[in-house]
Amino acid sequence: MNPQKRHEIFSRLREHIEQPRSELEYSSNFELLISVLLSAQATDVSVNKATAGLYRVANTPEKMLALGEDGVREYIKTIGLFNSKAKNVIATCKILIEQHHSEVPEDRAALEALPGVGRKTANVILNVAFGHPTIAVDTHIFRVSNRTGLAPGKDVLEVEKRLLKFVPEEFKLDAHHWLILHGRYTCIARKPRCGSCVIEDLCEFKKKNLD
Repeated sequence: MNPQKRHEIFSRLREHIEQPRSELEYSSNFELLISVLLSAQATDVSVNKATAGLYRVANTPEKMLALGEDGVREYIKTIGLFNSKAKNVIATCKILIEQHHSEVPEDRAALEALPGVGRKTANVILNVAFGHPTIAVDTHIFRVSNRTGLAPGKDVLEVEKRLLKFVPEEFKLDAHHWLILHGRYTCIARKPRCGSCVIEDLCEFKKKNLD
C-alpha cells in the first residue's frame, strides 16, 4: 500500500469519527489503568458495568488496596478471569503506592512492570493518559491492519512497528482509536460490512462483502 492511500484512509476515518476516544469509562489516570487492565479478554461494556460500582467506593490506589482481593473480586466477578485480575489490581495498587507516589507512571518500563500490564496496556496508557503517539494493537487493529493491507504483520508487535512506520505523523495520536472503532463496528471479524465502509475503495481485502 502506498503512502497516499494510507493518508487518504486516515483522512476518511478522521472525517467519519471526528473525536475518537476510548469506550472505557473513567475519570482519572488510575481508573483508566485499572479499566484497561480489566479489559483483557473482556468487552468494554462489561468492564464499564463492573467498574461503575467499583470506582464509587475505590477510586484511588489506597482505597482499592483497602478493599483487598476479595472486595475487588465482588465487583468484577462478571468479567472473565476475575480471580487473576483482582490479584493483579491489588498488586498493582501496592506498587503504585510504594514506588510511584500513588500516581500512574509516564514510563513504558514502569508500566510494564505492573502486574497484568503488558505492552498493549502500556501503549493505551501512554497514548490516552499522556498523549504519546503510541499505537496499541488489539485483535481489532491486528485484523484491520492485515485485512486492508494497511500494515500487515504476522503478530501484534510486527503490526505495531509497521503502523508506527507507515501511519502519517498527523494521525498517529488518534490512529489506534480510529482503527479499533473501525474494526469493532465496520470491519468486523466474521462478516465485514464492506458495503457501508468509508474506505472500501481503498481497502486491499480481496474477499469483500458488499451485501
